[in-house]
Amino acid sequence: MATIAEPIVATPRFRRVLRRLDMTLFTVCAILIVDQLAASAAIGVQSIFWWVLTFVLFFIPYGLITAELGSAYPEEGGIYAWVRRAYGKRWAGRTAWLWWVNVAFWMPSVYILFAGILAELVAPDMSLLAKLAITLGLTWLTVGISIVTLDVGKWVPNVGAAFKAAIMLAIGVGGIAYAARHGAANEFSIKTLSPSWGASFAFLPVIVYNFLGFELMSGAGEEMKNPARDVPRAIVTSGSVIAFFYILATVGILLALPVKEIGLIEGLPDTFRRLFGNSPAGSAAATTLTAMALYTFVANMVTWTIGANRSAAEAAQRGDLPAIFASTHRRFQTPVSAAILTGVIASVVLILYALLASSAEDLFWTIFAFSSVVFLLPYFLLFLSFLKLRRIDADTPRPYRVPGGQGTALALSGLCMLFIAQAIVFFIYQPGAFDPAYALAVGGGTLMTLLAGEILIRVGKRPDHGDPANG
Repeated sequence: MATIAEPIVATPRFRRVLRRLDMTLFTVCAILIVDQLAASAAIGVQSIFWWVLTFVLFFIPYGLITAELGSAYPEEGGIYAWVRRAYGKRWAGRTAWLWWVNVAFWMPSVYILFAGILAELVAPDMSLLAKLAITLGLTWLTVGISIVTLDVGKWVPNVGAAFKAAIMLAIGVGGIAYAARHGAANEFSIKTLSPSWGASFAFLPVIVYNFLGFELMSGAGEEMKNPARDVPRAIVTSGSVIAFFYILATVGILLALPVKEIGLIEGLPDTFRRLFGNSPAGSAAATTLTAMALYTFVANMVTWTIGANRSAAEAAQRGDLPAIFASTHRRFQTPVSAAILTGVIASVVLILYALLASSAEDLFWTIFAFSSVVFLLPYFLLFLSFLKLRRIDADTPRPYRVPGGQGTALALSGLCMLFIAQAIVFFIYQPGAFDPAYALAVGGGTLMTLLAGEILIRVGKRPDHGDPANG
């Protein structure tokens, strides 16, 4: 008979400061990613088809599954806690490691994009070295913000969520208005909406990637006021808002810019300039929206850093990662060591990949793809844990339950894992433009990350002392 791990905590250790609105805004800020809009729009008009398909077949099932897990198991650590209950210490340690380290890998790509857009705005001739300096500065600013107490730090993502909604709305409505005056920049027809095989599939996994993050707020499960009630409602509300704004903004970009003019870094500034023109008022609007977009980059990294650091700290406190991850700030009781290690790894990754990159755009995409593959791997364990906990822990009350029986649960989980698998494949293999060096950088980096995790798990291993979660 399978043994269930005891709850990770018996009594609350943190102040419960997250209300439903905070959780909704936190999730919107985590999932609604402005910096990847250009990459998804670069697929072309067919991206609308992929957005809708991914929303129906992946985003909705994934949201339902996460709502059940988050309301049934509101423990600090989120995805780490769920995997530990289902598969024990070792798999939980692997999950916590990948969940945490991907943020450290991802951060340089986001801030390289920040520096590139800032250069477009104020210094078009900015050197790659200057952009690297900006990236390093923002990395350590994020570390500092993530260390402060959550009732203060939560306002960074809350404001970021509001800015993201405003930006998406401006792009969508602005694109429609632009097309009404000048005509659509791309052809919208059954033919262009239909999927096609080619190099554009390199950007297809970005759509799956952009829909991930529902489980992030559960990383602070013990800091929620009423997780059993609020987690499902926050997921429904935030999911509806996120899907609407993603599709609206993608349509706006495609109405305003020809696909061939959409750059990974220049995409947003170019869209704003096209929508609002070069008049003083138009330039002011474009500059304001670009500045708001830059703020959302920081807010997004703060959001993910907060969640990932708490999962790593929880794993370390349970002996599933080295003890250094467990150290907390004396005053704020936040995972300070995990935060500092995030900054160190992000800085090292940035410098190493910068030596190989020929441009900021090249540097951005290589780091982004590598971090994304690392990020996607734990989701297999999330969906497998959902299925196993349904089977071996059926007596635990589930304030929200995915509709249907075990067959439905199996079908939805399998569908979600198929989407995750194709995203990983297309991040490494680019149809029509396969680059062995790029594939080696992404795939090799992922394998080295997995190996490093195995070493850390062995270092962090402690005697079980009767802990049943000793898989």
